[in-house]
Amino acid sequence: MTQNNNYLHSADIEIRVRYSETDQMGYCYYGNYAQYFEVGRVEALRNLGMSYKELEEKGFMLPVSSFSVKYIAPAYYDDLLTITTRIVNLKGVRLYFEYDIKNEKGELISTADTTLVFVDKSTMKPTTPPEHFVALIFPKK
Repeated sequence: MTQNNNYLHSADIEIRVRYSETDQMGYCYYGNYAQYFEVGRVEALRNLGMSYKELEEKGFMLPVSSFSVKYIAPAYYDDLLTITTRIVNLKGVRLYFEYDIKNEKGELISTADTTLVFVDKSTMKPTTPPEHFVALIFPKK
């Protein structure tokens, strides 16, 4: 998992840890983090100008091909978390994301990265991303 300062797009979203997302110790269950990262990813794409729904309507799917997470400190019930999502690269059919989660004190509690692959919805085979999406990622100057 490599965090870097070079990225194509970045967006923040806040999520509050719900009681049902905690274990008996009051810690946010580790499996919920993947959902938090997904919310961050969906909102980062929406913030960029293209929603997952729009991509699917145009015949594209974006399944996750890899996911890596590092847990640094726990999140607790009722914590307000800020998920920062960065689109760090678009290379061929692969779209690379990095994430940070910070608590209300601004402390880093988790980092992650995912790789998604553009897939043709009708064939479920990897395909090049739509031109409109590429234009959003790499705008002409």
